[in-house]
Amino acid sequence: MTASMYFNNRLNTSEWSNGTVTTRKEYYFNNWMTLLSQLPLLLFTLLNSFLYQWISEKMRIAGSLVFILLLFILTAVLVKIPMEEDRFFSVTMATIWFINSFGAVLQGSLFGLVGLLPQRYSAVFMSGQGLAGTFAALAMIFAIASEADSESAALGYFITPCVGTLVTLFSYMLLPKLVSECIWVMAFCVTFVFTVTLSVFPAVTVDVKTVYGGKWERYFIPVVCFLFFNLMDFIGRTVTLVSKWPSKDSRLFPLLVVCRVIFVPLLMMCNVQERNIMPVLFSDDFMFAAIMVFFSVSSGYFVCLSMTYAPQLVEPKDGETAGVLMAFFLALGLSLGAALSFPLRFLV
Repeated sequence: MTASMYFNNRLNTSEWSNGTVTTRKEYYFNNWMTLLSQLPLLLFTLLNSFLYQWISEKMRIAGSLVFILLLFILTAVLVKIPMEEDRFFSVTMATIWFINSFGAVLQGSLFGLVGLLPQRYSAVFMSGQGLAGTFAALAMIFAIASEADSESAALGYFITPCVGTLVTLFSYMLLPKLVSECIWVMAFCVTFVFTVTLSVFPAVTVDVKTVYGGKWERYFIPVVCFLFFNLMDFIGRTVTLVSKWPSKDSRLFPLLVVCRVIFVPLLMMCNVQERNIMPVLFSDDFMFAAIMVFFSVSSGYFVCLSMTYAPQLVEPKDGETAGVLMAFFLALGLSLGAALSFPLRFLV
């Protein structure tokens, strides 16, 4: 729905012919899109109420996610493939029909799965559905703000649901292995730490300029950005060998991890060049160096604590599973941070 501009631009184009403008036929894309998305939603939601008796929940959820992923990959590929308008319209309508068909089965199956969980998960599930629409709208805004050509913007826009669906599929596969809620806390912590860290380092920090000239200008980024980060990160991890605070059961631990988000605006307001929006509040080299020290030490410290605490919060037999889960969420944090670095660098 939020990509309707791309589809309308590709379908409803004008061309010059013998000095006059010839307008091609109107496809009424938005009308057909609405009909062919809501109709299968109704039909397959009804069908799912019978399917659950013969097809397992895992097959319905995982299978739907796989087919939705393949259809979004097809949609992304079509961006780069020239195609006659009628054929493009037909293929697009077919993908809309099938995406919503599998989406209906997925949604109905997930409602059934949530019904097996404690009541508070139902509210979280509904909130997630509302957030999904907001995320799609933001993706469209970022695609426009990138000022890339329409083809590149559309390609990036359609790759986003591919990544989201793939992450959802992996998360569902890992769900049965989740043996303790406290693993979720540590998983959140390690994901959030790396998301914050990678969102500004090195995409933002590497563009900070020194206020001094001479030879120091050549060494400024290698020393203050890269050497400081890696050295202080190492120190932060090493400190956990002699001190582990807060404890693994403390609610203060995730709170301190979330507080690291303050480093994002602090580093963005250093002397980053070129700038678009935000002002420079910390132009001095020493302020940037001080922020980098605390940013790096806290990153290494909290990552190490999260990875250390997770296996201790489960039964010994589940320690290996906890380790595998934490490795996945560590990689997830790296990916999310790298993705966020693009809009954050634009906002500087």
